[in-house]
Amino acid sequence: MSDKSIELEVLRAFSPLDGLRRENLQALARKTRLQRLDTGRILFKEGETDRRAIYLVAGEVELRSSERTVSTLRAGTAEARNALAPGQPRRYTVRALSDLDYIAIDSDLLDALLTWDQTGTYEVNEISGTEVTDSDDWMLVLLQTRALQRIPPANLQSLFMRMQHLPVRAGDVIMRQGDEGDFYYVITRGQAVVTRETPLNREGLRLAELGVGESFGEEALIAGGRRNATVTMLTDGTLVRIGKDDFHELLNEPLLHRVDLEHARELVARGGRWLDVRLPSEYEAYHLDGALNLPLYFVRLKVKTLDPDTTYVVVCDTGRRSSVATFLLSQRGFDAHCLEGGMTGNHLGPQ
Repeated sequence: MSDKSIELEVLRAFSPLDGLRRENLQALARKTRLQRLDTGRILFKEGETDRRAIYLVAGEVELRSSERTVSTLRAGTAEARNALAPGQPRRYTVRALSDLDYIAIDSDLLDALLTWDQTGTYEVNEISGTEVTDSDDWMLVLLQTRALQRIPPANLQSLFMRMQHLPVRAGDVIMRQGDEGDFYYVITRGQAVVTRETPLNREGLRLAELGVGESFGEEALIAGGRRNATVTMLTDGTLVRIGKDDFHELLNEPLLHRVDLEHARELVARGGRWLDVRLPSEYEAYHLDGALNLPLYFVRLKVKTLDPDTTYVVVCDTGRRSSVATFLLSQRGFDAHCLEGGMTGNHLGPQ
């Protein structure tokens, strides 16, 4: 299989891509590649959930269900204007009857882009005075983040209108450990490093590197404390940021699914799991039966160890740390819920 860049007119031949505004379609074209599949190969299988909208550019495919051929589809026909056998999980197995050219677009991204395109009342290059160039498709970068794909369309529109576009240079300190929290940031171009100063290391321990699409600054805004790390740009780049009040109103609240104890227990009884984000020493002193311990400071680093198909009810002592962890997990597409009031408020501590 190989891939190459896609022409704008190729995308415009498909529905609903043909309804996108030109500048949004151009941004999508820059992120999309024409892919090749050889005769006889399987494009996707019945029952799979891959969250892709696939469009047939050239060639012919066979749609099968339970080992029976249901139909065939050839590129360039009226039927091929729409995504190939849409729906999740997949209802059919699709096999190439000839060499294929096709494009695959993340279905969540496409839905978010269509929503923004149809609800936004401003052109992309008018937002926050930003001049968007071919190399700086910051809006599309943001729409690819799970967090923005999960908030209401009205919030999405308001969020974009209130975002500030910030060019930065290598070496710029974006936020400093110990400062008050003021903004939430997303990197749209470039790389940054996260460091934390300790009594034994005044230079700062290197915790992580952040790249395009990654965000930072939410902990202090949600928990109401001071910055717990310093973020410094490693390269020239661009950021977008939103202020504390806008963050809480438009992004944090829609993603922070709070539940009371009764609802939390129902979620766990239906196959969910308690996720305790306190320190290991706190967890060892007492914890809920079956709870998994993942301290808050490890959530970013070990999020891939969690099962994306499991519902998590996040707990700590007061609800403050679990609020931050719930936001981080929801931001990454997990079905996460925060226990309102924490363990102490629900009298779940040692008796």
